[in-house]
Amino acid sequence: MPLIKRRETTEKQLAANRRNQQLCNEVLTDAGRERIRAAHLRHGFYARDVEVSMCALGEDPAQLQSLTEGLWDTYNPTDVAQEGLVIRLARATWLMNRADRMQEGCAVRQATEISRGRQERLHARMMRLAMTADSLRLLARSVECKHYVTPRPDLEKIKSLHEEGVLGDMSEIILAFFFELQAPGTGEDGEDPEEKTRRVMNKIRGIFGLNPVQQEDEDPEAPAPELPEGADAQYPGVTPAEWEARERPRHLLENLLKRQIEVCEGERKVILKESLNGPSPFERAAEIAPTHPNTKLMRRMQDSNFREVRRITNLLLKLKRNQHKMEAWEGESDVEGV
Repeated sequence: MPLIKRRETTEKQLAANRRNQQLCNEVLTDAGRERIRAAHLRHGFYARDVEVSMCALGEDPAQLQSLTEGLWDTYNPTDVAQEGLVIRLARATWLMNRADRMQEGCAVRQATEISRGRQERLHARMMRLAMTADSLRLLARSVECKHYVTPRPDLEKIKSLHEEGVLGDMSEIILAFFFELQAPGTGEDGEDPEEKTRRVMNKIRGIFGLNPVQQEDEDPEAPAPELPEGADAQYPGVTPAEWEARERPRHLLENLLKRQIEVCEGERKVILKESLNGPSPFERAAEIAPTHPNTKLMRRMQDSNFREVRRITNLLLKLKRNQHKMEAWEGESDVEGV
């Protein structure tokens, strides 16, 4: 139960409030519109220079006039102070809407710039994935051969893919398998150190017109030694047991390469579908995330205009309430006097 007893409203007061309400909510006539235009010029909020500046910004002065007329119908100012506040409220509301358009314009411009090169970027990614899949397919076909030994071109190709990072986390594992399947005695660069030195010396001796260097105890006319069963003529030093031990990593490498081919093909299909369907709403929202350096400034402008609209609205409502109270008291006094 409240401690202060509210005064009951009498029928006379209710009748006076109804009369005042009809006066406040009258239909806007031509004479009322002329009052609005005169108030614009009197208060200086809608002068000719304002119209020129709005047209320069691509805005329609008639829309501001329509907004002002709507607020005029809502608050129906009865004196100069209320007229100025209504026009000020229309101006603050217009500036608040302009701040919204600023942020939306920056988002549209940012989305347009991103979308302009979207198709080219997606096409480049698809081409890159197709080239990677072709390279992996050639490597897998080479690894399928029995008694596979990593040749230098395959090693260079997988090193290139590893440096580009197109294979992801599996790049290190695949590269390690290729190193493991090199010829016995091969260095980290994929080449036999003795063979490399011999080739450099032969090149130098060829420049000076000397005979090329041959391996020690090498007789070019001697017949080729007989190889044991299961041995490879190109690598006679590798025993059948060693070839058998190399089969497991070769199978694993072959499976990894085929799996990476499937991954590349799957990613290419996803990108193709994305290029046809366009960006999703979530992707578009991420693209237009505020990155402009003046984003905070525009936000502060919007908040400042909103607070001004709220202050002016509250002041107008207070003036109207006080006016209604004064009119109610005057009506009550007139009734009591009669």
